[in-house]
Amino acid sequence: MPGGARAVLTRLTALPRDSRDTLFLLVVIAWVLVPQVERIPLWCSLAAGGVLLWRGWLALQVKPLPGRFWLLGALGLTLAATYATHRTLIGPEAGVTLLVVLLTLKTLELRARRDAFVVFFLSFFCMLSNFLHSQSLLTAFGMLAGLLGLLTMLVNAHMPVGRPPLLDAAKTAGWMALLGAPIMLVLFVLFPRMAPLWGVPADDNLTGRSGLSGSMEVGAIAKLALDESMAMRVRFEGPPPPQKDLYFRGPVLSSFDGRNWQPMRARSLLNDSLPANLQVTGTPINYEVTLEPTRRRWLLLLDAAVKPPELPGPPSVMMADLQWIAARPITDMVRYKAQSHLEFRHGPQQQTLGLQDYLDLPPGFNPRTLALAAEIRRDARYANASNTELVGVVMDRLRTGGYTYTLEPGVYGTNTADEFWFDRKTGFCEHIASAFVVLMRALDIPARIVTGYQGGTLNTVGGFWVVRQSDAHAWAEVWQPEQGWVRVDPTSAVAPGRIGSFDRLLVPQGVVGQALNRMSPTLAAQLRATWEAVNNGWNQWVLNYTQGQQLNLLKDIGFDTPSWEDLSYLLLGIIVVVSLVGASWTLWDRTQHDPWLRLLARARKQLAKAGIDSSTSTSPRQLAQQVMARQAETTPNGMNAQALHDWLIALEAERYANAHPQQRTHQHKRLGELKRQFDQLAWPG
Repeated sequence: MPGGARAVLTRLTALPRDSRDTLFLLVVIAWVLVPQVERIPLWCSLAAGGVLLWRGWLALQVKPLPGRFWLLGALGLTLAATYATHRTLIGPEAGVTLLVVLLTLKTLELRARRDAFVVFFLSFFCMLSNFLHSQSLLTAFGMLAGLLGLLTMLVNAHMPVGRPPLLDAAKTAGWMALLGAPIMLVLFVLFPRMAPLWGVPADDNLTGRSGLSGSMEVGAIAKLALDESMAMRVRFEGPPPPQKDLYFRGPVLSSFDGRNWQPMRARSLLNDSLPANLQVTGTPINYEVTLEPTRRRWLLLLDAAVKPPELPGPPSVMMADLQWIAARPITDMVRYKAQSHLEFRHGPQQQTLGLQDYLDLPPGFNPRTLALAAEIRRDARYANASNTELVGVVMDRLRTGGYTYTLEPGVYGTNTADEFWFDRKTGFCEHIASAFVVLMRALDIPARIVTGYQGGTLNTVGGFWVVRQSDAHAWAEVWQPEQGWVRVDPTSAVAPGRIGSFDRLLVPQGVVGQALNRMSPTLAAQLRATWEAVNNGWNQWVLNYTQGQQLNLLKDIGFDTPSWEDLSYLLLGIIVVVSLVGASWTLWDRTQHDPWLRLLARARKQLAKAGIDSSTSTSPRQLAQQVMARQAETTPNGMNAQALHDWLIALEAERYANAHPQQRTHQHKRLGELKRQFDQLAWPG
């Protein structure tokens, strides 16, 4: 060990107990607060870090704590700052900010054990608040370490005498956690599941990051940052479809104001001017989706699904544009089974009045694109061209016109389609899809934008497909007579590798990821796949453990038609059985706990009947002396004082005599002999 590290360790070892305990507690608090840094205001993070460092310096230097006046002033400032930041002192965001501030300020008031308990329980609340934003396996592991640290300090606080090693308190805390784990497991498995009574609103501002949104503003993002967070996991029953066919349908955008694409204002979820008219052919594909929380009502399904997904709660509804909508926002991870057909047609087969909505373009925008459409229409080659042929003409232009796919197209101006077709010729899927649909409408072909996810990555360890936010995509649908709405992905013409198994969008790796890839790309991919498979197991068996799974468990153990009542009876029965086992173990432990002390207690009880009082600190020799002190008196109830004296001396010798180590194996036998002598002696009574 280097000399500097040895000096620091020596100094820490020599610290008074209060300083040592305070420093350890501050480390645990910092560990619990670190995940909150990205969610709380910057001033709160700086203030919390500064207070913890100051408190640590005070502990190291054994300096006095600040007075109450300074604490009240700091509290007033933080309350004002919290209100100025959140415009309220109520709610999850403001509440977590206040919780962090109050916890760190309370460390400056650690003068008594009562103050320490307040800090402990504030830390427990702060630890739980981390799960409001993330219930991932990594968060669970981190908070488990924080829990063990807080339990260690709680045990240590109940050891007020001396300077007990923190390792001893940690061992006790670990045993407490292990003993509580079976109870926690039983309650987790059998406690009746109910829908959450509240949810935490999420930040819906996805501007500048890949992902799915309810609208699309074209050209406002100069540089798109890929988001590697999970969108959903998909497990297919049987062979999966080709990756190029994995289109998971989300919001359909049909209304355009020159800059923003919005969903069509449907008259209702069930009644639209253009009915779905979905017709499917071919072999259905069965699969299971584990969808991450979106705070929206969208259900992402593979195009196209006829039957509603098997979702807990009220049934979902398919809109006329084939998007599936849940009865309530998806605020928690949800798992559902679905069936889709890759071969389908939908929408009106003949020209109808409702298709006019999908030809609308805002006046005064993209004049060069409108001129391009007029030029194509005037071309004699396309005088009688069908919609399908005109789509082919535009796709050929995308393939051969020098257009490129980039995540850094720069900020577009007012006429986004004009800039894409004639000036920049670069963009990502939203620029390409928007410019394509604008040109289609200018060609008098009904068209709209569909957003969702395309592709994904196969996890070879878990056998499921991982769909990330970076797989978010936008494509087009154009209407063709006798066919209805037909998918056209203009991005595939510009960047064929974006749609398929090659050249997927990848997030720039960090230092560790780059080092692993240089060392062994296969190892890096395998480690990532393994971690995602473990996370998927956590999601399936822990986060997505629902009431339906509870009832299925009851079916597996013999209940024909399980209900909440059966679940409650089973849980109550287990509690009764565990309580009886605990009571039996307690009775057994009493019979096994130090038989020498129990024998001495029986002797005290018998001697008390003769008026010889004693306490738990009275030794057998002292009792023997009190018995002989009455030798001159009349022995009550025929008590043989000398025999009792000799027995008490023998009892003390059995406990405290320095027996040879080889003779200790006979101690249990001698104690048994003393018990028999106890029963034969003449005790007062």
